[in-house]
Amino acid sequence: MSSATLSPAISKRQAYLGGLLLAVVGAIFFSAKAIVAKLMYRYHVDAVMVISLRMMFSFPMFAVVAVWQARHSPPLAGRDYAKIVFLGLIGYYLSSFLDFLGLQYISAGLERLILFLTPSFVLLISFTFYKRKVGLVEWAALLVSYLGTALVLQHDINTGGSNVVLGSLLVLGAAISYALYLIFSGELVRRVGAMRLVAYAMCVSSVACIVQFFILRPASALVQPVEVYQLSAFNAVFCTVLPVFLTMIAVARIGAPSAAQAGLVGPVSTLFLGAMLLDEPITAIQLVGTALVLSGIYLLSRKKT
Repeated sequence: MSSATLSPAISKRQAYLGGLLLAVVGAIFFSAKAIVAKLMYRYHVDAVMVISLRMMFSFPMFAVVAVWQARHSPPLAGRDYAKIVFLGLIGYYLSSFLDFLGLQYISAGLERLILFLTPSFVLLISFTFYKRKVGLVEWAALLVSYLGTALVLQHDINTGGSNVVLGSLLVLGAAISYALYLIFSGELVRRVGAMRLVAYAMCVSSVACIVQFFILRPASALVQPVEVYQLSAFNAVFCTVLPVFLTMIAVARIGAPSAAQAGLVGPVSTLFLGAMLLDEPITAIQLVGTALVLSGIYLLSRKKT
């Protein structure tokens, strides 16, 4: 077989692995928000404050990209704008809000374990409504990764309060909401463009979060220690703006199901970040679980394109 024949296949393979790498890096940065939140909680702020400051700092950056994209891109149809508003509301607004509500009733470990159902929802929705073929390697990667995350988080599952069912349903709603965001964005990104879609949708999410804050809190609540704002700025740049762009580009390259499965590595990375920054211990069972999650990502990387 000639090199000319091999070249397109190699290029396609490299593009897939590059997209997979973007999804993994984006997931790691995005999951680091849990560490930042724990650091912020030391200053006696609540979840509403954390998510609101995160989006207040993110909004100008998304707005700049949105304006730049609007000036250098053809106009969109009205139905596309409507879909973008819908994505912005169900994605990082509704999903995050339901997630934080659920955390009032269940442990963080159980919350993360429920959120790991997101890739299975993406696969199921893709298979049911879009007739997407789901390969054996994808299912194997998903199952191996789920086993790993279950091992990593199993010691937290039994620590829930009396409203475990309510909290679990709220977080389940967050997982479904984010799965729908990934699916619908995957269908729209090819027509609108990854950068443009993310910028527009995140502007919608930011505005929704800011409006929610002023409904739930007085303006005087914004008076906080300088460290809170420093952590919020870090949260906005490295745990919000950067990972959402990386994730959307990955969705455009490898599809929503593969990007969602690759994202399973993100929460596991918080174990090591927690050990480094919060002095949280890492147990042997957590290391085994981490190895299984990484094995799932490796299986995903071996999928034929």
